Amino acid sequence: MRLSEFIVVEVDRVVDEWEQFARAITPDDNLDRATLRDHARSILLAAARDMTTAQTAQEQAAKAKGDGPEKTPSLDKAAASHGELRHNVGFDLVQMTSEFRHLRACVIRLWVESLQSPDLAYFQDMIRFNEAIDEALAESTAAYAEQVNHSRDIFLAILGHDLRAPLQAVSMSTEMLMRKANLEGDALTCAHHIKRGTRHMAAMVSDLLELVRSRLGKSLPIEPKPMDLADAAREAIAQACAGNPECDPTITVQGDTHGTWDAGRINQLLQNLIGNALQHGSNKRDVSVVLSGEADSVRLTVHNYGVPIPEEALGTIFDPLVRNADEELGQPSTSLGLGLFIVKEVVNAHRGTIEVSSSELEGTLFTVVLPRKV
Repeated sequence: MRLSEFIVVEVDRVVDEWEQFARAITPDDNLDRATLRDHARSILLAAARDMTTAQTAQEQAAKAKGDGPEKTPSLDKAAASHGELRHNVGFDLVQMTSEFRHLRACVIRLWVESLQSPDLAYFQDMIRFNEAIDEALAESTAAYAEQVNHSRDIFLAILGHDLRAPLQAVSMSTEMLMRKANLEGDALTCAHHIKRGTRHMAAMVSDLLELVRSRLGKSLPIEPKPMDLADAAREAIAQACAGNPECDPTITVQGDTHGTWDAGRINQLLQNLIGNALQHGSNKRDVSVVLSGEADSVRLTVHNYGVPIPEEALGTIFDPLVRNADEELGQPSTSLGLGLFIVKEVVNAHRGTIEVSSSELEGTLFTVVLPRKV
């Protein structure tokens, strides 16, 4: 039996061995059977189809160098999806690539054991099968690496974005201290060191954000613990006002605002929503935050008046690296379009919802609903 035929006939047997091997190396003992088997069947059947496709000696030589012929769409699609999913369930690159090594060895071993009278054509079958597995491995590795890059980029982007708020608070506080306090000697020297240090850090943060400006992806990890959303909102307002002394947002609390959330992520959400309202509001003293405790959730709204968000922009307002209305009008802005993206990611991580409405008469209103327990 030719190897391509053998793969089709014995595909379930080979996939069973794939599953056993994947279970032995998986970082998560709770993965179900479907996840472990993943795209193994599709990869094998696509490899079998590729082996039956005519190929000249020149095409085979070029393929060995990675220059051609045309790739196998079904094989590449299955392999790329496999690489992405293996990254998402926690496999490292060595574990993922070892699956293909095992798959290759398993198919060849089972096929050779089934042979009774091998002939020269069977060696060509082995070459074609190895080519197909190499192509699948290359596609899986590329897709896996892309997922790693996306995860790294989103971490760096959020880190860089969120560092700006405390840096601004330190910078503004230092400026006010130097103006209002009669600093002398070592105290004045220390204040100047702090001021220079924050400038240098701000420059590094800007460089970091430029590095990841056109890249991104993956959901945020959270560690939910009991907390009071009202306390977090008051603290976020205080931090925002440290960098904007002229601001004076109002906060209204109605009902029970306790729940189980990730305090750090909630702080990110509040800082970005409040900061967005202060940045784009026409009056920094006319920003309002309202918290309402409901039966199984807590509702948060942040409102400001100012230039309304264009209707056509509402659908992409939470996308990463989207330019805001101020930039489109040619006005300077420090925003890289990450703030509201981070807000959306935090809300999704807590299985909540977020909506936005905006008009010249009613102003801009962001509404977040968070279930009390994630």
